[in-house]
Amino acid sequence: MAQPTPRSHSLTELPADARLRSVSAEPAVVDGRQALSVRLTDAVTHQGTPGVDYVDQPTFVIIPADFTTGTIEVSVHAGLTATAPDYARGFAGLAYHLTGDGGHFEAVYLRPTNGSTLNPPPPRHLRAVQYFAYPDWPFDRLRDTYPEGTYEAGADIEPDTWTHLHLTITDSAVTVTVDGTVILTVSDLLAEPAGGAVGLFVDIGTQAYFADLTITRDPTGSPSTHD
Repeated sequence: MAQPTPRSHSLTELPADARLRSVSAEPAVVDGRQALSVRLTDAVTHQGTPGVDYVDQPTFVIIPADFTTGTIEVSVHAGLTATAPDYARGFAGLAYHLTGDGGHFEAVYLRPTNGSTLNPPPPRHLRAVQYFAYPDWPFDRLRDTYPEGTYEAGADIEPDTWTHLHLTITDSAVTVTVDGTVILTVSDLLAEPAGGAVGLFVDIGTQAYFADLTITRDPTGSPSTHD
């Protein structure tokens, strides 16, 4: 039986084959750790329109990967920029099944300022981790349609601290593990499984750092249908 072969990126610099979509990225050192600094471009931040240019939009570093099922993991250090809007929460995470420059993808991101460590007011304490599917299912539509919180969950995280995010993706579910604890399992996916790239996702008002990305494809999974 074929064994999965991990593809690892230390992210001490921008990978040579990576592409940027509405973000800037450069090497940095944070808390003594080499990482890739990622944030929205100034143009998107200051001139963009919510729901068009940011807020659950294709805003990420694109890492080419013919990925359908398997695991993706990365260390994330995210907080607020000096000009972050009131509703910013330090949004940062992983996109996957990303086609082209981001016409379709799924994503899981963290909201560190909603972490239980900070005792945020309800219902924010249940909104530290979010799944969404672009373009049809951003977080606000998911909340309106599924007010019981099917696609988000609380987590013991906080801003400006290294957090390990691990996704296990199958044809029928995605399981989100944060710092070794399973936080969210989404078994009612809102997009058809399709191979594609992986993205280092950030959103408005976020300064994020990413380190040690590992993508492990499941050799027994369904074949991809997109480059």
